[in-house]
Amino acid sequence: MEIPALALAFGKSLLFALAAVLPILNPPASAPVFVNLTRGLDRDTRAMLARRIGRHVVMLLAGAMLVGSYVLDFFGISLPIVRVAGGLIVASTAWRMLHAQHLANDDKAQMAQSLTADNVRIQAFYPMTFPLTCGPGSIAAAITVGASLHSRRVTEALANFAGGLAATVVIGLMVMLTYRYAGRLLRPLGEVGQIVFLRLMAFMLLCVGVQIVWDGASTLLQGLSLTQ
Repeated sequence: MEIPALALAFGKSLLFALAAVLPILNPPASAPVFVNLTRGLDRDTRAMLARRIGRHVVMLLAGAMLVGSYVLDFFGISLPIVRVAGGLIVASTAWRMLHAQHLANDDKAQMAQSLTADNVRIQAFYPMTFPLTCGPGSIAAAITVGASLHSRRVTEALANFAGGLAATVVIGLMVMLTYRYAGRLLRPLGEVGQIVFLRLMAFMLLCVGVQIVWDGASTLLQGLSLTQ
């Protein structure tokens, strides 16, 4: 393929991966959680934690994009099933955020007590990266994106995957910057504004989860109708 065609494939894959994963991961929606969990940490430790979470997000998404579909093939799991399962998890998480806020606050308080400067490196992956920032829905979306990037032409496939991996880096940078400056971004909202913002993001997340379930179920129903 010519260089302009490869550049076009790279750009399309980059935009496609961003459009598919970023709305589900949604760093601004996790920013209030990050702020609440890190209130007892100093600025440098919080910045270090934001960088680690950003790196972990890149590694999780890139791994799911590159090898996720092969792992599913090994266990005999289809992508529509992953969409349905991941969408149900996303929707149930959003539903709890909408209707059980006091329970979420209790969980956050317990986690905040255990999150100290000494063990922040250990907890940077779990639970700060997975599942609070990059949950099953984001990973399922990354697997779906990775499966759609394959091509019979090797050069085109490499360009597609390069664009997808570049998107994971962009998402990781967005997570890092959002978390690092989350306090400044959310300070104008106040406590009530942060609660309202979190509820709105939970509703949007619920809609995303339902959409993922619908996409997977539609594919399964189409395959069922073709077999009849």
